[in-house]
Amino acid sequence: MATTHPVPEDLLSELIDRIETMSEEDLQLVHRVLLHSERDRLWQEIYSEAEHERQNDRLEGLPELIDQVRAKQRTA
Repeated sequence: MATTHPVPEDLLSELIDRIETMSEEDLQLVHRVLLHSERDRLWQEIYSEAEHERQNDRLEGLPELIDQVRAKQRTA
């Protein structure tokens, strides 16, 4: 069971204050966590959009299209 904590009204200010006083090591860790979070969000967005396209039969000719593009790349 996940627990939730109330979000402070001035969350951005609080985060900025904390980041400004972090050690270099902690700052690098926060940066990696933010990058992972962004990656996960983007993958979920891509997956959702691809699933929508698949459900609407918009990916039917995709393998053939990929083959055509690859063939053009080889001759270029």
